[in-house]
Amino acid sequence: MAMAAELFWWFLLYSLGGFVLESIFARITHSPRRDRKCHLLLPVCPVYGLGGVLLALLPREVAASPLLLVLAGAAVCTAAEWCLSLFYEKAAGTAFWDYSACPGNLQGRVCPLFSLFWGLLALPMVYLIHPAVAAWTAAAPPLSALPLALLYVLDAALSLPLLRRGGPAALRWENLRASAAR
Repeated sequence: MAMAAELFWWFLLYSLGGFVLESIFARITHSPRRDRKCHLLLPVCPVYGLGGVLLALLPREVAASPLLLVLAGAAVCTAAEWCLSLFYEKAAGTAFWDYSACPGNLQGRVCPLFSLFWGLLALPMVYLIHPAVAAWTAAAPPLSALPLALLYVLDAALSLPLLRRGGPAALRWENLRASAAR
């Protein structure tokens, strides 16, 4: 139970961090899609949660070598991106990202440039961020994750039908406010 709770905390915290990172990236690049969350209630991007957990679970020998960490980080995060892209396509009938314009992309789901970014992001994540996150989550009581896990599941259950009907735009807060006002 304790390890499952800790893994969930890692997933949730990295999903939240991914939302923050995506929001900053959207503002820097002047993207019209500034609200980049993947759930109705929680500000989370699950692809970062899955990628972060996979990075945290890499063998110590891999994490000890910066070059191996970049390569393995690129591989596991690209795999997470590919899998979640398929999930969102099949379960929600939508896509949150499209790399079709990037050279070397595979069906618009992944591309070498962003694989490189994920590999480079693995360095600060494993060496700086995860040690602090792991220390905090190890000290958290295992049952403390339960209410958030239930909220996460409820949020996903609410989000998937909305995504099926209106794509990612259906989850943007400004669109939800406009729908509620009608």
